Amino acid sequence: MAEVAFKQVQKSFGAVQVLKQIDLTVKDGEFLVLVGPSGCGKSTLLRALAGLEGVTQGRILIDGRVVNDLPPKDRDIAMVFQNYALYPHMSVLENLTFALKLRDLKPDEIAARANQAATILGLQDLLGRYPRHLSGGQRQRVAMGRAIVRDPKVFLFDEPLSNLDAKLRVQMRAEIKALHQRLRATTVYVTHDQIEAMTMADRIVVLNGGVIEQIGAPLELYDDPDNLFVASFIGSPSMNFFKGKYELQSDGARVRIGDFSLQVPVVNARDGQDVTVGVRPEHLLVADAGGLPFNVDVVEPTGASTELFGTVAGQRCCVIVNGRLPLKPAQNVRLAAELDNTLIFDTDTSRRLR
Repeated sequence: MAEVAFKQVQKSFGAVQVLKQIDLTVKDGEFLVLVGPSGCGKSTLLRALAGLEGVTQGRILIDGRVVNDLPPKDRDIAMVFQNYALYPHMSVLENLTFALKLRDLKPDEIAARANQAATILGLQDLLGRYPRHLSGGQRQRVAMGRAIVRDPKVFLFDEPLSNLDAKLRVQMRAEIKALHQRLRATTVYVTHDQIEAMTMADRIVVLNGGVIEQIGAPLELYDDPDNLFVASFIGSPSMNFFKGKYELQSDGARVRIGDFSLQVPVVNARDGQDVTVGVRPEHLLVADAGGLPFNVDVVEPTGASTELFGTVAGQRCCVIVNGRLPLKPAQNVRLAAELDNTLIFDTDTSRRLR
């Protein structure tokens, strides 16, 4: 295990700057997830750490040692790829042991490491099979096993679950998280799926346009985003946003949304300032009277809850209600928001107002 540090790292491809002044430390034994939309720089940052891409400026350190000029094989890392990258002509056992044989380890040590990885990942009955005889989840476990046997200082995962179906992704998320809890190895994991990030990470780094927007624990980013981008990216369904004007009144503060107003927390904003109100779907409540008029377009019962999609003052809105509501499309209801879970953002700068 080891600490990983990026010091003022920049990366450009010609005139296009992909990474802009990245300063980031991954703690020893931490499971850190890099998340963001396509093109945000997360895979480039991971590949730079692996030694598959050089950096234009800055330093990358593993366990206190600058590795900018070291080839991948000398960085003591192991990487699990999206496409598994298994040798098709080798059995599972041969895939697990190939890199160890290149390092001239003793046969007894190679066998011990392969047996340990196979036991951890439940591969004992698959050692004689070839990749073409394995399911997607089994191939991913072999790819993980090939990383484990190397006993590296840092594990790198590059969107390893993207090729799996929904049910298998859920299973593999749990397996990877359990594996990390067992090994406590420093892990950097890249994904565009914020549900993966929320369920697996110790900390999440949200990237956008080559810039770190925010770093924090999953629930910290969910409950306390710094800006509109983080608020909209973290959470599924995403946060609702309503544009309006902030009004200070004798009994507190409200935001005028169309012809209606919503009570909001008092924040550091000017009276009459253009703001954006953010409320997560589960923090909107169907009210008997008052509140915002909600025009229901779609009702999606999921069993444990009901998801409602529609509009508020012409702006898209989603509401999640526990249980089952006998609502139909084209019905109109009123919505109230949980005051403590209502967030205010500056519409012009996108920054959170507190």
